[in-house]
Amino acid sequence: MRTIRRTLIAAIAMVLGMASFATTAASPPVVQALLEAPTKLWDGFSSPVGMAFDATGNLYVAEWGAGRVSRIDPQGRRSIFAEGLSGPSGLAIGADGTIYVASYSLDEVYRFTPAGVRSVHVTGLATPAGIGFDRTGRLLIANRRTNQILAVAANGRPEPVIEGLQTPVGAVQTPDGGYVVSNIGGGVTIIRPDGTRVEAGKAFRTPGPGVAITKEGRVFVVDYGGTTVREILSNGESRSVADGLRSPVGLTITPDGASLLTAAWGDGTIYRIQIPK
Repeated sequence: MRTIRRTLIAAIAMVLGMASFATTAASPPVVQALLEAPTKLWDGFSSPVGMAFDATGNLYVAEWGAGRVSRIDPQGRRSIFAEGLSGPSGLAIGADGTIYVASYSLDEVYRFTPAGVRSVHVTGLATPAGIGFDRTGRLLIANRRTNQILAVAANGRPEPVIEGLQTPVGAVQTPDGGYVVSNIGGGVTIIRPDGTRVEAGKAFRTPGPGVAITKEGRVFVVDYGGTTVREILSNGESRSVADGLRSPVGLTITPDGASLLTAAWGDGTIYRIQIPK
C-alpha cells in the first residue's frame, strides 16, 4: 500500500494514480461553496477505487489492496463478487448489466456477467485507471501511461479519442460532446467539442480517478492528493462540495441522482455526499 501511494503521488510509476462549457484561456479562479459534511456509510475496504451501481441498486467496489470486487446490496449487505484480481482500479457497469473492471497492474480490462463469469475484454493497454462510458455507450479507458483516453469500438479494439494528456486517470463525456479528464500528473482538463482545452484544476493537489457526471451534466472530481471532492463548473472554475476526506479516490452518483458516493483510499471508507443545488 505504501508503494502504491508513493507512485500515485509521483505519477511516474504505478497507480493512480453538462451544460456547454465557455472557453477561457487563463487559469480559472476558485469558487468556494458551503460544504456538506460527508456521511460515513461503510468501512473496512482495502484501498477502494472504482465504484458503480447496477440497475437494481447493488453497489460494486473495486478494492485495489485486496485484489477483489465487493458488492453491497440495497439493504447494505456486503459480499465478494470477484477475487484474485491484480490491481483492480476503474469499474463501470453497462446498460445490459455487464460489469467492467480495469486491471492497472496487468494492462487489461475484464468483463463480468452479473453472475460473476469473467473474460478478458481488452488487453494490451498501458496502466488503465478509471473507466466509464461515452454518450453512445462506448467504454472509455484512461490509459495513463500513453497519456490517452481510449474508446472501445464495436470491434472490441480500443482507439484513441483524446491524446496529449498528462497522466490521465479518469474521464467523462459531457452532454455537448466534450470531455472532462482527471490527470493525476497535471490537473483537470476540459476538452470542448471543437477541441479547445481549458485547465480547470488550479485548486486540486492531485486529481484522482474518481470522476462522475450527473444526468444533467454536472461534473465532479476527487482530489486524491487533498481532502476534497470538487465540482467542475461550466466556466472552468471549481468549487468544493465536500472536505475532510482522507485521499478520496473513487466517485459515483447514487441511483436517485441526489448524492455522490466517494471512496477514501486513506481509511478504506465509503462516504455519501449530498449534491448541492
